[in-house]
Amino acid sequence: MTKRIAVYPGTFDPLTLGHLDIIRRGAHLADTLVIGVTTNPSKEPMFAVAERLAMVKREVDGIPGNIDVVEFDSLLMDFAEAQGAAMILRGLRAVADFEYEFQMAGMNQQLNDDIETVFLMADVSLQPIASKLVKEIARYGGNIEKFVPPAVAADVKRHLSRG
Repeated sequence: MTKRIAVYPGTFDPLTLGHLDIIRRGAHLADTLVIGVTTNPSKEPMFAVAERLAMVKREVDGIPGNIDVVEFDSLLMDFAEAQGAAMILRGLRAVADFEYEFQMAGMNQQLNDDIETVFLMADVSLQPIASKLVKEIARYGGNIEKFVPPAVAADVKRHLSRG
């Protein structure tokens, strides 16, 4: 029997409760969920890729399902093909997300129409959470514990105290 592999790509800078919600739910949709940790050249990351990779691995430990966490630095469709993926998993929070994701899914379909893009709506309580906003709140001394796991909040605090 062929295994269904899904890829959930992102920068995860930092990993939020919203990301973890999508990971938990996505792990039920596929036989293997591959979390692809990457760098988006248009974003300024707070954490190095190795730090984000370790953060994601730590936080998904114990989530039921077959979950792999890997780094990638290539075109998403090339990465998905290399993983043997049948689908790309994406989370949606708002209409603004949909417009961007709709365009991305269309471009990805043009590159490889054998790999489906599957959208999951974020849990209503988690929809406002965005890594960019979490970092902004933290930089100004705000409490981010409602938005990220406790160990990630500690990682962010430690990172900001160094810099």
